[in-house]
Amino acid sequence: MSAKNKLSLSVQYADTRLQDTLPRPKIRRWVQAALFAPAELTIRFVDAEEGRSLNREYRDKDYATNVLTFAYNEGEEFAEDEPTRADIILCTEVLEKEAAEQKKTVEEHAAHLIIHGVLHAQGYDHLEDEEAAEMEGIETELLAALGYADPYA
Repeated sequence: MSAKNKLSLSVQYADTRLQDTLPRPKIRRWVQAALFAPAELTIRFVDAEEGRSLNREYRDKDYATNVLTFAYNEGEEFAEDEPTRADIILCTEVLEKEAAEQKKTVEEHAAHLIIHGVLHAQGYDHLEDEEAAEMEGIETELLAALGYADPYA
């Protein structure tokens, strides 16, 4: 691992249902693939109640969503070697429901959502069509390199 991609990673299973399916080493591999700079990240799996509470409190949306990224130094100027700091929250129920609806494995969908969250932590967004196309392209490329199908196909 290069110094550029130095990673401090905490994985929390507040909701333990996916702990065996998605072990820390697998998650670390996905995070590392999407990292373009040093980072201090927490990946946290939560139930629908906690997911809904966080989404309501921080985004004014009263429902559990698949992934929330809290990037703590977003928009700040910081040194090249200073790490990106973020919490990435995944809601187990939503992840499992979406995977089933999209006819994907939980692993495939989780890999996509984690890469998506890591990109958000590093300043990528999808509010504008051009940004969305760039972000989706990067996600597709990273997932293919990890052996997963195009999530947007």
